[in-house]
Amino acid sequence: MFKRRDFIKTLGLTSVGYFGLQETLFANTQITAQTTAFKPIRIRGRVLNDGKGIYRVVVSDGRSVVLTNSAGEFDLLSGSDRNFVFISIPSGFEIKKLANGSANFFQIIDKAKTEQDIAFDLRKSGSSDENHHFLLLSDTQIQNEFEANQLLTVSAPDVQQTIKSLNDPNLFGIGCGDLVFDHLELFKEYNQSVQMYDTPFFQVIGNHDMDLGVRSDELSSSTFNNHFGPTYYSWNRGEVHYVVLDDVFYIGSKYIGYLSEEQLAWLEQDLSHVEKGKTVVVSLHIPSYTGAVTRYPDRDTIGGTVSNREHLYRLLEGYNAHLLSGHTHFNDNMIMGHVYEHCHGTVCGAWWSGPICHDGTPSGYAVYEARGSELKWKYKGTGLDIDEQFRVYEGGYHPDFPDKMSLNCWNYDPDWEISWFENGVKKGSPEKIVAKDPWSMELHTGPALPARRAWVEPQLNDHMFFFNPDSKDNLVVEVKDRFGNIYTKKVV
Repeated sequence: MFKRRDFIKTLGLTSVGYFGLQETLFANTQITAQTTAFKPIRIRGRVLNDGKGIYRVVVSDGRSVVLTNSAGEFDLLSGSDRNFVFISIPSGFEIKKLANGSANFFQIIDKAKTEQDIAFDLRKSGSSDENHHFLLLSDTQIQNEFEANQLLTVSAPDVQQTIKSLNDPNLFGIGCGDLVFDHLELFKEYNQSVQMYDTPFFQVIGNHDMDLGVRSDELSSSTFNNHFGPTYYSWNRGEVHYVVLDDVFYIGSKYIGYLSEEQLAWLEQDLSHVEKGKTVVVSLHIPSYTGAVTRYPDRDTIGGTVSNREHLYRLLEGYNAHLLSGHTHFNDNMIMGHVYEHCHGTVCGAWWSGPICHDGTPSGYAVYEARGSELKWKYKGTGLDIDEQFRVYEGGYHPDFPDKMSLNCWNYDPDWEISWFENGVKKGSPEKIVAKDPWSMELHTGPALPARRAWVEPQLNDHMFFFNPDSKDNLVVEVKDRFGNIYTKKVV
């Protein structure tokens, strides 16, 4: 994943010029990095509700962070190297949507003016958002017409059904990066999927969402900016503070997982307005860390983890912190002190090559529920019931463990309990062994498989379990998640 597989240079993307401005959000403005001499820009404004100012709303240009006064006014000294002014939407207010379905929380800085006025008009939510849901969709990663069609006709309808079943007016979504696979013209089809959900989505930039061939990291997000706004920002729902970060650092033909000082300094300011002890949820594309580091100790992880993650962890000290990531196309839950990292399986699975990721996790997405400051979650496989949380394999199916039965419990963490019962009697708990998923081995092993993505190979994971029952008569596997939900399968 460290090197780009396709540079798509034949398309000649820069890529606003390719789309034409009608395909971007901003009909009269092109968002670009600073290329001329810096000049200061003073921005005054108000954050209003029904004409009345809202007190202590966090306002930022990505460098400076200020609060509104009792009249809802703010005064921000910005500059021509900034593209946006954005607010951290306060709890109790609606999340507005852009025409493309993504969240609207920012305004464009007019770099031709040295002083300007900006207003944000918010509407109060129709119901309390203390309890709310959100969906995390990672790596939709469409590269061609076939994959765009799969997204729009298979995955998106599944998401629609989940949204309908949740029936939550405070629901929102997070697109956790690699929205497309280098073909930035397919942002159009990605946006069509988001519009189908009819709920605001916050977008995270991934390594396949960047402009290629540009001369610096600062220029690599121009197309993303023109569709979705800033690449790092925050908002609030109920008692939870949400943050999006950009941890993909472009270094020419490659990228690394890295958080710039500018972002860390901004986050430090942003969190200074969040009470210690609160739940903070940070979404970023490349996981800060995964179990793959120990599963594959000889691999270079510079593009698969965040090299300066310890500094992020320090900023999150004192909070109930959750990191939400994607990128890897496997599911991994890592608990590191005060930080719980959820590395999610992907919407596209193993790059649209079949029904599972290369660790055996179903293609799909995560469903989160916040009740006050408590966070709960499940993984939802596309086309599967949301209570489908593990898969059992017959003895002899796993080529590395032919004398044992196996199961893959993809969203497992150490607080889950797994047991098997024979004729109603609990016999024991399967042994957790780092191993490959046998179905992935069948579908993905070798240079000719899978047919659509021959470079996909099965991957070791930390959620395979093995057991050897005395009898298969009335054999039942029971899994209890960390929240007390119980899932069972009778093995026939």
